[in-house]
Amino acid sequence: MKKIEVVAGIIFYKDRILCCQRKTNKYPYLSEKWEFPGGKLEEGETREKALIREIDEELEMEIKDLKFALTVVHQYEDFQLTMHTYFAYSQKPKMKLNDHKDTVWATLEELDKFDWAAADIPIVEYIQNKL
Repeated sequence: MKKIEVVAGIIFYKDRILCCQRKTNKYPYLSEKWEFPGGKLEEGETREKALIREIDEELEMEIKDLKFALTVVHQYEDFQLTMHTYFAYSQKPKMKLNDHKDTVWATLEELDKFDWAAADIPIVEYIQNKL
């Protein structure tokens, strides 16, 4: 079974949290699901640097004040995902969608209305219990 290690950001702008919708893809269990943005680590890269790079590549957004939140290990049908998640902050709400179908700056109360990717559900629960 393939194992993939990624980072993800719980990105805040004021009192809102960034939620990103995946584009249609070959995995029906991930296609158009909502997620916290991030991506794969490159060789020799720290998790924090990977998250900063991925957010810049995917959203052309700068983030700061990264703080580790939790690690989620989830078994999908085709691979095992280990996702290291960080709280982060953005100074500006504007972004460019280079890798996602849609984004929403949601309140804590609105997080339940999204159709989250399975690996992101524990992150939503963590945020709701922590904040």
